[in-house]
Amino acid sequence: MATTTKSPSNETKIKAKSDAAKDLNDLFEDGLKDIYWAEKELVKALPKMEKNATSQKLKSSISSHLEETKEHVSRLEDVFKSIGVKAKAEKCDAMAGLLEEGKSIMEETEPGAVRDAGIIAAAQKVEHYEIATYGTLAAFAKVLEHKDALKLLLATLKEEKACDEKLTSIADTNLNSKAE
Repeated sequence: MATTTKSPSNETKIKAKSDAAKDLNDLFEDGLKDIYWAEKELVKALPKMEKNATSQKLKSSISSHLEETKEHVSRLEDVFKSIGVKAKAEKCDAMAGLLEEGKSIMEETEPGAVRDAGIIAAAQKVEHYEIATYGTLAAFAKVLEHKDALKLLLATLKEEKACDEKLTSIADTNLNSKAE
């Protein structure tokens, strides 16, 4: 049976929406709105994860990161202020999906080590998304010469990376092997 391949000229181009980003600054502001929404949603989701975790180290890590996440929301408000734009959250489809997946993992696992391993997996997916987002936004801020915004974004990026490392450490300290 013969297969057909589409050449680049046959592929459908996506038409930009009327409010699409026109330049890097627009794209930067759109990214800020997305991550602002994401951080605010995490403030709501983290207590549920903490309540469903059983490992004391994991509970403590989630609790600590909740406080950091509240600071990330505040810091993003400072980023908006530094670029002269009113802070506004716009739904981030990626984070909405990650949070829904985290909820599903908790529903589909028994309390204990298996659920804890699932919570760590879900939390690390969130952290990796945040690391990618803050890294990108920091690069945009640098190009756009938003020095104050850059400093704030890099501070959050550093904290997100530290959280990811801590989650890996918790998973590596026998938690995953207990989930067998």
